[in-house]
Amino acid sequence: MAGEVTNENEFVAVPFQAEISWDELKKDASGLVPCIVQDYKTGQVLMLAYMNEAAYLETAATGTMCYYSRSRKSRWLKGETSGHFQYVKSLYADCDKDTLLAKVAQKGAACHTGSYSCFFNKIIE
Repeated sequence: MAGEVTNENEFVAVPFQAEISWDELKKDASGLVPCIVQDYKTGQVLMLAYMNEAAYLETAATGTMCYYSRSRKSRWLKGETSGHFQYVKSLYADCDKDTLLAKVAQKGAACHTGSYSCFFNKIIE
């Protein structure tokens, strides 16, 4: 695992060397790659976000999840304003290398609504 949790309340960002380069990933027409984010302990899906090359490189360099905000059209360091950072535990590309899966230690809520996960609107169960 990339990151390290030293106890229940303390999260540590650990930079890592990406084994797959940005150039190897397949991007959409906007140069972005979707990233599914899961809680590394429970497997709960927390959110879906997008990365551009700068966000991918910053995530590796810092060990903290960084994304590209499509609505703001700018860099988005998760937790920069809320304090709800995501610390990388593992990062995978799917078989086609067109989607990323990040397993993270989530500090606080992942969703801007204050919910732990963005996926709480039940359609059917």
